[in-house]
Formats: sequence, structure tokens, C-alpha cells
Amino acid sequence: MSRLTPKLLLCTTLVAPSLVAAQDIGGTVVDLEEIVVFGGLLPTTLDTTGATIDVAEREDLTTGGLGAASALDALPGVSVSANGGLGTRSTVRIRGLGGSYLGVRVDGIDVTDPSSTQTAFNFGTLLTGSLDRVAVIKGTQSAIYGSDAIGGVIDVQSWRPTQDGVSGNAKLEFGSFETGAANVSVGYLDDRAELALSLGRVTSEGFSARDTDDENDGFEQSSVNLFAAYQVSDAIRVGLSGIWSDSTSEFDRSTTDSSGEFDETRKGLRVFGEYQIGSWTHELSFSSYEVDRFDEGGFTKEFNGQRDTAAYLATGEISPTIALAFGADWTEERATLDGADYDASNTAVFGEVKATPNDQLELSLTLRYDDYSDFDGQLSGRAALSYAFNDATTIRASLGTGYRAPSLYERFGPFAGSGVVDPEESRSFDLGIEHSYGDRGSVRATLFWSEIDNLIGFGSSPDCLPSQSFGCYTQTDGTVETKGLELSGSYALSDRVRLSGTYTLTNAEEDGNRLIRVPRHDLSLALQADVTDQLQVGVNMTRVADILDGFGTPTALDDYTVWNLSARYDITDTAYVYGAIDNVADVSYQTVRGFNAPERTIRFGVETSF
Repeated sequence: MSRLTPKLLLCTTLVAPSLVAAQDIGGTVVDLEEIVVFGGLLPTTLDTTGATIDVAEREDLTTGGLGAASALDALPGVSVSANGGLGTRSTVRIRGLGGSYLGVRVDGIDVTDPSSTQTAFNFGTLLTGSLDRVAVIKGTQSAIYGSDAIGGVIDVQSWRPTQDGVSGNAKLEFGSFETGAANVSVGYLDDRAELALSLGRVTSEGFSARDTDDENDGFEQSSVNLFAAYQVSDAIRVGLSGIWSDSTSEFDRSTTDSSGEFDETRKGLRVFGEYQIGSWTHELSFSSYEVDRFDEGGFTKEFNGQRDTAAYLATGEISPTIALAFGADWTEERATLDGADYDASNTAVFGEVKATPNDQLELSLTLRYDDYSDFDGQLSGRAALSYAFNDATTIRASLGTGYRAPSLYERFGPFAGSGVVDPEESRSFDLGIEHSYGDRGSVRATLFWSEIDNLIGFGSSPDCLPSQSFGCYTQTDGTVETKGLELSGSYALSDRVRLSGTYTLTNAEEDGNRLIRVPRHDLSLALQADVTDQLQVGVNMTRVADILDGFGTPTALDDYTVWNLSARYDITDTAYVYGAIDNVADVSYQTVRGFNAPERTIRFGVETSF
């Protein structure tokens, strides 16, 4: 059974996803070449962008399990730390930078939490059932996304139809810890319309988050993803995307208190309209996102964060070799913590020029200026280059400056000082080379470096109020520096056997002191074999070494090696069953000191498309 892998269709928060082009030839769906809308504000292709992008496709996500963080952990330059199992606090780091340094978009909606201590997203609740792909864009991207994109951006797309007419997908999975998951997606596609609706439900009894007790910490979540677009005329296209999830996570509040329970509801909506006149496309979009969190036993019990954004983007060509984009957006964020309200807004203008003087070279320059309501404006820039020496070898480079705006909590919360807290500032650079062996495989090596200063920290300061005897949020003199090397590649050993792997060397420090929870060495290897035309088996290995954790004087966590086995059997051309054993050797390890990682886990499921 042959499988066609479509080219990627990615989008920034300002560019609506394009309709997937497909043809039904003799009952077989053939995906036509698609335009990749990424790498900046202007359309480009994945082969020619100067940005460093890695992607976990739907099959990768399924192999990784119910939590999307597991699939991301296998990508070069990406590491994950978790305070337990599904639903617990999980942090994804890109090249050593995580949490408040990452932008996260789901179907074009910014889903970072404005009510968090630092604006961030909890990847422990991002599940794979309704997802088509997750793209990781590395390096400073503030010139495109503004704040919270110093380390990079994670762009998530839910399921989309790929064939004309009505189609869909359904999936059931069961596994260890009394875990069950069900997802169903249904959609419609024709020359003018696209519709996709996905429903998901996951429940799990879980395992103890902390290593000090054996009381299980369960998790349950229901979710909905919606996307719709309609070509009103040759010039006008309108659409919307929506997300909703409701979850309950149990956790161990301390080493002596295992009674923690956390409720979270997320909902977001984005509407857009496109108008094309000549070679220019104009887009206007509005999005709204709200997250409600409740922790009965917490220091703060009720959290509510809201974000509203309006954006305009124009793209077009001013010559056969030069394209231009420009636009503006306005964002307001609000947070309510136990009845205390905080809000702030910013307005931004941005532009990009891209030059393609020949088929080998692409150059782009992006600039953005953000004007905030309560501190000085910020100018960000990014330059990117890709050059193809020949059909097989390409080099890529990007240089960017960026910033992280202080969160609403850092600016206005109970531990905000009397002075103004300014944004953190960053610079980043990466240089990579990629070589293709045709249909057999490819290899890639990338050097990266980033630096962040004007850091925001918690401590004593003349700006602290008399009531803040423990300290307040203030500027510090420290500098964070991360640098390292990413290697990745895949190669078909035969028509039925493929080997792939990634390795990342990361040195992440603040003023000479190692950052915690950032592995210095991170290796992943995978072997996939088509035993028959219907049966696939896979073996995955992850090796993590030299990682520190703890406060004050961090100490080493144990190095660990985890093996996973998976198998898939195609019942028909549209249905298959699968199974996996994760952590086959039942290795005991931790990514956060004092918190358990999953022991040996068995899961199996069935998936069908129609």
C-alpha cells in the first residue's frame, strides 16, 4: 500500500490557511503541490525559506502517544520537562528556552495564558487526537509575532479534509492507567468551501505525580476544533477557526499534600476575510481567546485571562523578483486573579520584503515596531537567507532581534514594584546546511546561538514596596546565553526499512551558571520497517544525558535511556489498528526533580478514515 505525503501547509497568525488542493483520480486522492505560507509574512516554500522549521506530522503525533509533547520531544533542538503525566504542568523548550520565551498558536489563535505569572502555555493539556501537524519554528521570531517569541514559535493545526466531498476520521485508543481516548473529525471540501469539525475526549486515572506517594493523579479533557472557509467570489474569501477545551487535572500539591485539583477551560475564535485585487491580497482578521483556571486550594484560586486581537496584512509583488508585505495589529490583554483586574494593550506596525533574484537564492528582511500602553516601544528585526548550491544541497541562515514583554502579573500583580519593568531583549543567529539523497533521505546540521539580557527576575530592589519584604519583580543584570548544534537525518536502508535520528548539543547558561532542566545531550533514533504491505513496526530510542535541576545549587538528574516499540496493521485502505509499548524496559527517570515520569505503558487503538 503506497502512501502519498503532501507538502506542508503552514500559516502565521496573520495569514489564513489556504484550501488544500486535491483531485480524485480513479478513486485515489492525489494531493497536488501546495503553497507553504510560512517563513515570514510572505508566502514561500519549505525548501526555500531561511527559517529553521521542524514538523511533527499526524503519524508522528500518533506514534508519540496522546500527549503532543512526546512527539515534540523527538525533534532536534526540542526538550520537554513534566511534573507528572497527562494534564500536569509540562514545559517545552526550544534550544534551551521555554515557557515565557515561546509563542504558541492553535489554528491561528494565540493560546498563551495572559493570567499566568509569565505569559506561557501548558503543553500537558495539548493532546494529539484532533491534530494534523505541529510545526516548530526556531530562533527569535518577534519581528513576525511580537513578544514571547524569543526562543521560537510552535504552530499547531487541527485536522483538515484532503479530498473532495464529505470525509472524516475516527479514532479510539485505550491503554495503561485506565486511559481511554476517542476522537472524531468530519469535514467537507470543494472548489469554494472547506469545513472541518473535530471532537475529542480523554480520561485517565494516571499515576502519582510526585515520587513521595502512590496516589494516582487523574486527568480528563473534552475538546472541540472548528475551521471553515468559503470563497465568496474570485476576489473574496471569508472564514473562521474556533477552539474549546475543558479539563480537570489532579496533582500533588506538596510532598505531604496530594489533594490538588485544577480545572481549566479554554475557548478561542478567529474570523478573517481576504480580498484579492490584481497581484495583491488584503486580509483583515479578528481573534478572541479566553482561559479560565480554578484551583480551590491554591494561593490564588481563580485565574481568568483574555486576549483580543485585530490585524491587517497586505501582500503582493512589486516586481517579478521582489515581494512586499505590510500591516498592523492591535492587541489587548486582560487578567483577573481572585477579583483583581489588570489590563494592557499594544499597537504594532510591520513589514517584510523578500527578494528571489534567481532560483537558487531567497533573501528576506522583516521589521516590526510595537507600541505598548505602559512602557517604551520595541523594534524587532529578522533577516533570513537560503541558498541552493544545487538540487541536493542548501544552506540557511537567520539573524533576529526580539523581546519578551513583562506579563500582566509581573507588571501589575501583588509582587509588582513601584517602578516600570522593561521588556527583556534578545538576539539570535543560526546557520544550517541540508543535503538531500533524493528519495532515499536527507541530513541537516544547524549551529545556533541566542542571548537575552535586561532580564526580569524576582528579588530585592529599591522599587519594591514596604509590604514586599520577600522581594518584587525587577530588572536584573544577568544574561542568558544558549548555543549548540542540531543534527538530524533520515535514510531509507531499503524499500521497506528507514532509519532516522536527531541529536542536540545545548549549552544554556545564565551568567556562567547552567540553566536547569535543559539536557546538554539529547539523542533520538528511530527504525521503521514495512514487514509486509500491511504491517509496519517501529523501534524508538531516546537518550538524555547531563541535565541539572533544583534551586540554589542545582544538582544532576540521572541520565536515562528509554526504548519504545510500536506496530501498525492496515485492515483496509482506510482503517488500521495499532499498538505501542512505551518505556519497554520500565526505566525509572525524572525530567523534574521529585516528579515521576511514566513507567512502562501499553496502549492500542483503531483509526479509520471515510
